[in-house]
Amino acid sequence: MPTRRQAMAAGLAAALTPLPLHAQAWRPARPIRLIVPFAPGGSNDIVGRIVAESAGQILGQPVVIENRAGAGSVIGAEVVARAAPDGLTLLINSSHPTVPAIVARVPYNTLEDFVGIAVAGFSPYVLVVNPQVPARTAQELVALMRANPHGFHIASTGSGSGVHVAAELFRSAARVESELVHYRGGGPSVAALVAGEVRVGLPTMASSIGQIRGGTLRALAVLAESRTPVLPDVPSAPQAGLPGVILEEYFPILAPAQTPAAIVAALGEAFRAAIQQTAPRLGELAGVAPRAGYDSSEQVMALLRASVERQTAILRAAGVQAE
Repeated sequence: MPTRRQAMAAGLAAALTPLPLHAQAWRPARPIRLIVPFAPGGSNDIVGRIVAESAGQILGQPVVIENRAGAGSVIGAEVVARAAPDGLTLLINSSHPTVPAIVARVPYNTLEDFVGIAVAGFSPYVLVVNPQVPARTAQELVALMRANPHGFHIASTGSGSGVHVAAELFRSAARVESELVHYRGGGPSVAALVAGEVRVGLPTMASSIGQIRGGTLRALAVLAESRTPVLPDVPSAPQAGLPGVILEEYFPILAPAQTPAAIVAALGEAFRAAIQQTAPRLGELAGVAPRAGYDSSEQVMALLRASVERQTAILRAAGVQAE
C-alpha cells in the first residue's frame, strides 16, 4: 500500500502532466502533417511550430510542419483538401478566408472541403516602416506616401493573404496609391522590409515582433481598437489617426471534409489543450492570444464563414476583384 508521501507525489505528477485524450479517443498511428501554406518564418509557420510540439506530445505522435508555399496559400490548402480524411493531414492558414475574395478559380471549396479543429489564437496586424523612413507617426507616413506614391511600395505576402487584405484596407482608408509587392510569405516580406527592399508593410505581429523589438523595423500602429500589451508603446489604429483600419489575424486549424467525427473530436481536444499549454509562448514570441468560444468544429467554421464575408467586403470596397 503506498505511503501518504507517495500518494501525494503521484498526485502532483498527475497534476503537472498534460491532459491525455479520453481513453477511448482516436489516436494517430503515425506522425501528423500540419501544412503551412507559406514559406518558413511567417506567422503561420511560427504559431504552427509552437502548437505542434505540444499537440504531438498529447497525441503520442509527432506533428510535423510541412511548408507548401505558393499562390497565396492555395497550393498548400489544396493539398489538405485533397488529402485522405484520416486525421493525418491538417492545415493552419490565417489567409484561408481571404482566398475566395481574391482568386477567381479556387481549386477547392473554402468552407465545404474542410472541417474545423481549433483556433490557435488571434493577433492584430502592424503598420511598420524601415527605420530609414523619416516618418515617426502613421500620419507622417501617410503624408509622405501621398506626396510620393511611387517611392513607397508596400510589402505583401501574396495575393489573397491576410497581409494583402490589411494593405488594401490601409490604402483605401489612408487614400494612398502606393503599389503592392507580393512575396512568398511573411518571412520573406519582413526580410525585404528590414533590408529596405520595400519600405512600408502591414505584417502579422508574429512575423515581425522580433524585428520591432530589435529596432530593425519601426511600428507606427497596431490594427486594433486598443493597444496590445505585447507592444504597449505602439498606438492603436484609432490613436494613430486610422480609425477604419482595424484587422486581426487568426489561425484556424482545419482537416479535410469527411474526416470522421471521432477523429475531429480527438484532434480538437488535443490541439485546444496544446494551445492553452503554449499560450505564454504564443504571446511572447508571436503576439498571439487564444480566445474562448471556439471549442467545437461548428464554431470554428462559423468564424471562417463570417470572415469570408468581411474580407470579401473589404477587398471589394478597395476595388479589388477576384482574378
